[in-house]
Amino acid sequence: MQSDKIHSSMIHSSMTQGDMTQNDMPHGDMARIDIWHNPRCGTSRNTLALIRHAGIEPTVIDYLATPPTKARLADAIAAAGLSVREAIRAKEAIHAELGLDDAALSDDALLDAMIAHPVLINRPFVFAPAGVRLCRPSEVVLDLLPPCDKPFSKEDGEVVIDADGKRVR
Repeated sequence: MQSDKIHSSMIHSSMTQGDMTQNDMPHGDMARIDIWHNPRCGTSRNTLALIRHAGIEPTVIDYLATPPTKARLADAIAAAGLSVREAIRAKEAIHAELGLDDAALSDDALLDAMIAHPVLINRPFVFAPAGVRLCRPSEVVLDLLPPCDKPFSKEDGEVVIDADGKRVR
């Protein structure tokens, strides 16, 4: 299936920064998950905690220190089913400073701004065998993980998986 090839390729390339090909990806590794993570972001921390709660230790990529290439970012956005505007952090001051809310700006121009200023990349992006998602809110990651019936609450105490092992939302 073509989308599976894209997802497998995205998982692999998110970690390697493009040094290897899709054929180098270990096949059948259902626990292989990468996350573009910002440790200062509560949603990103909660997403990482949910992955670990499911018994998976993901590859954590500090995308602020090691931003993706423009092509990789565009591929991740497309694989997640988003538009470039949906994947940009409009809340950042640099967004307004650069005038990125101008509807006349092309996706290419927005991608250039996101690569030049990685803080503009919305987070966290998670790459898993089940797909690629921008995990906002953090419980979106549960769609990519194997079932987990252990209770889980976010940092702020919001219940995500209840005492009966059921997803709350």
